[in-house]
Amino acid sequence: MARLGDYVRIRTGKLDANASSENGQYPFFTCAVEPLKIDTYSYDCECVLVAGNGDLNVKYYNGKFDAYQRTYIIESIDKTILSVPYLYCFLDKYVEELRKQAIGGVIKYIKLGNLTEAQIPVCSIESQEEIVANFDRVNNLISLRKQQLAKLDELVKSRFVEMFENGNYPVSKLGDVCLKITDGTHKTPNYLNVGVTFISAKNIVNGELDFSDVKYISEQEYVEIQKRCQTAEGDILLSKSGSLGSPAIVKTTQKIGLFESLAVIKFDRDKLLPEFLCEQLKMDKIQRQFKEGTKGVAIKHLHLGVISNINIIVPSIELQRQFKIFVEQTDKSKFEIQKSLEKLETLKKALMQKYFG
Repeated sequence: MARLGDYVRIRTGKLDANASSENGQYPFFTCAVEPLKIDTYSYDCECVLVAGNGDLNVKYYNGKFDAYQRTYIIESIDKTILSVPYLYCFLDKYVEELRKQAIGGVIKYIKLGNLTEAQIPVCSIESQEEIVANFDRVNNLISLRKQQLAKLDELVKSRFVEMFENGNYPVSKLGDVCLKITDGTHKTPNYLNVGVTFISAKNIVNGELDFSDVKYISEQEYVEIQKRCQTAEGDILLSKSGSLGSPAIVKTTQKIGLFESLAVIKFDRDKLLPEFLCEQLKMDKIQRQFKEGTKGVAIKHLHLGVISNINIIVPSIELQRQFKIFVEQTDKSKFEIQKSLEKLETLKKALMQKYFG
């Protein structure tokens, strides 16, 4: 094992998050999972980028780009000793430890020392290349499964457009057909090893609730959170930060505690079906309303008032049921692909444990 700081050069970006340009030529890396665009670049290198705050993430890039001031840019000092793809594989695993080391209140962050003092196994360059090749094979299969899921999602979206895009349906403010729209606790709980499941915006993945990486809180804290927001099967959760405006249907009756980055939407089931409303919230027309209502610079977020005031269509329940049947049929195919994806993710974790402990 070796000290990472002895093998790499680490810089941080210099720009504010609002420096992005929607039609820019180069990637602009912020703390978000997906890079933005920008018209100019300050860096041209092969590197690993680590988000310095928020829900930490790791990216590999080789080429021209620019970066937000809380993004760490990590280059290998000597690529014949430490290859950058191998460095990415290591940090993709080590980000779990970085999340544990992160400090701060609502928005967690890491310091330079959290990276430089990391202990990395530095094997021969040939072994590094073999390890990277093993990860590449698994990552390529994971990417393929995700593409298949995305195509099925596009199929559902196309069906929604076909059925509802050009119809003359009643329009309503979301808040007017909801029983309640609220968000999770604004206070960071005391996390436990076991207890009541506690989730945040990062647990909405590909339009579904992902419970593979959750935190746990005490029953007592859950009772307090429950006074503000309580989920029920069929409710819709919506991300207020991170991947803004991403909805997911609650498909479980288990107790779930929510962080403030999630809004829970409780609606009149006589007027709206969960499958219909969830898909409508994904539509470009709705997403534009969310985007126009976001606040903040480095960390953008949605206010509950913006969510409540978006305009939605409310077709007949019978027409919504027809759409629901189509969604259920598509979900059967997605279920089989998801099972395969989960096996691949488990294999990747096993490789990470094997090579990096």
